[in-house]
Amino acid sequence: MPLYTQMLDEFETGMPASRIDELFGTIQEALVPLLTKVLQSESKPSVAPLNGHFPIKAQEELSREIVTALGYDGDHGRIDVSVHPFTMSFSPADVRITSRFSEKEWYQGVAGTIHEGGHAMYEQNLNDSGLSIDSALSLGCHESQSLFWERHVGLSKPFWKWATPKLKASFGDDFGYSPEEVYGAVNNVTPGFIRVEADELTYPLHVILRYNIERDIIEGKVDIADVPKKWNEMMKEMIGVDVEKDSDGCLQDVHWSMLAIGYFPTYLLGSATAAQLAHYIKKDIPDFDEKVEKGEFSEIKAWLTNKVHRHGQRYKSLDDLLEDQLGEKFNPAYFIDYLTEKYTELYKC
Repeated sequence: MPLYTQMLDEFETGMPASRIDELFGTIQEALVPLLTKVLQSESKPSVAPLNGHFPIKAQEELSREIVTALGYDGDHGRIDVSVHPFTMSFSPADVRITSRFSEKEWYQGVAGTIHEGGHAMYEQNLNDSGLSIDSALSLGCHESQSLFWERHVGLSKPFWKWATPKLKASFGDDFGYSPEEVYGAVNNVTPGFIRVEADELTYPLHVILRYNIERDIIEGKVDIADVPKKWNEMMKEMIGVDVEKDSDGCLQDVHWSMLAIGYFPTYLLGSATAAQLAHYIKKDIPDFDEKVEKGEFSEIKAWLTNKVHRHGQRYKSLDDLLEDQLGEKFNPAYFIDYLTEKYTELYKC
């Protein structure tokens, strides 16, 4: 087994570099021209609904209300504040989440809480046997759960038809934006330097950049000293931004300094798996959008528990889980179709 595949296997078993090369190449080929079209569009949503003054306490209460409605069981966990959002599970009976908040912008706090809530719901619905089989299958599988809720629910039009009145109740009458305006704002595409702050469309390219660099380092194709130059070239080529300092470039993530080589691909594998799950859940629950718009999430959560959560490590790989539960292995076509349809409509391009 090649060395880099061994490193990948620590985080996403059964997904060798040769397969990721093909999958990520397909995604990059589709998203780079799509991003160009979006950025050239003259129809851009306003980000005004995101910015202003939003009391931290109101944001905390709003986030708690939303994530509890989605299905997070607060009776068997805690919701707190930290510098960076995270989830910690001691057992399915004690799963804790945190988020971060800024008075100047409300969405990152809500999104972080939804994201961590997705991780937590996975952990809360594993079997509580104490056996290793009753733990999460992989990091990519874990990310698919957080990103399903954050993106396919929390970035959707139906969700903001349900949630916008809650924003107005939390922030007062001065928050006079419509659900359509909020939907456009939270889906605004703005290329930037920082991965964790990236929008839904540019985020996959941030991951592919890191994957390509670390793969080439391990395979001896890129020298460590050349990483800043390689990074900056790829950022310009793929995302269209000029990196002027390494703190905005190759030094921004902790993964390499902590030797978590092979971790980055799991973020994109999770993104694409979430889109594949969203495709199939809408076939099984045809009124999915209507349920989201009404704030009725229990059937959606139950479907995810049945298809993913309860199986733990029963399967050898993400491919095996998806093939048995959905009828096909990991397929990036659903992710590409989702982003293409959504952003072509939103940006009228």
